[in-house]
Amino acid sequence: MLILADPEKAFRYSFYPNRGVGLMRLEFVINNTIRVHPMALVKFDELTDAKAKAQIEEAHQHHPDKRRYFIEHLAEAVATIAAAFHPHDVIVRMSDFKTNEYASLLGGRQFEPDEENPMIGFRGASRYYNDRYREGFRLECAAMKMVREEMGLTNVKLMIPFCRTVGEAERVVDLMAEFGLKRGENGLQLYMMTEIQQRDRAKDFAKHFDGFSIGSNDLTQLTLGIDRDSAIISDLFSESDAAVIDMITAVIASAHATGTRIGLCGQAPSDDPAFAKFLVEQGIDSISFNPDALINGINNIREAERTLKLATN
Repeated sequence: MLILADPEKAFRYSFYPNRGVGLMRLEFVINNTIRVHPMALVKFDELTDAKAKAQIEEAHQHHPDKRRYFIEHLAEAVATIAAAFHPHDVIVRMSDFKTNEYASLLGGRQFEPDEENPMIGFRGASRYYNDRYREGFRLECAAMKMVREEMGLTNVKLMIPFCRTVGEAERVVDLMAEFGLKRGENGLQLYMMTEIQQRDRAKDFAKHFDGFSIGSNDLTQLTLGIDRDSAIISDLFSESDAAVIDMITAVIASAHATGTRIGLCGQAPSDDPAFAKFLVEQGIDSISFNPDALINGINNIREAERTLKLATN
């Protein structure tokens, strides 16, 4: 599968050999097309930054309904990618900006706290039900509902990032149902990013999700205790470290024990044939690559499958 964000390139990339999109990041569309913090649209009349308010008006061409502008433009971008890859799955990850990234959006500073470590702070699932962002998440859900129900692109599946606990999973799934995205209704499937050391908890999370996707970058970061943005210790960052391998092995086994689909998104399987071989041996259901890494990734997978077949014969 592909990792994709830019709708303008969707139809070109759809001709690459693929089985759909394993990760579509909403952040790209919000950052490059909409450019405004969702809560600045929800509370536009309450913005205290006059300059930001004027910039939002200009960026949104003085659209009278700021919320509607967000919903329609986000839906249009997702629908473009979903149409390009139809009928294959397009797994859309709900927004996963960190607080410093949200703050850099127009009007964002008013709605974001200052955090010492945004990488493991107020991000992902924890934002969605929090009063600081709940109404912004409502806009995201409304856009996805438009894509699936009004535009008929039911190949779109939705994924929740950085979900820390089973209780949080239940809370977010219930909130999505409240916002019109009920799991199982009209074939809606919900996925969860697996980025945190949860090992054998897949059986508990599987009660709330239809699939898992291993985010190898964040999983490595949290397993090894390494800030992947730090250049000083970047040489210690490796998805092939034994501790990370043990974690991925346990997560895949736990998912398969519940009959839950599990994939991985990341660069390592294209860069490292041994890592691709490890994933194939573990029976991973899918691997998602950036378009420029896809061919290397496919070749590594084919070689791993060939070697595995020879070994079993």
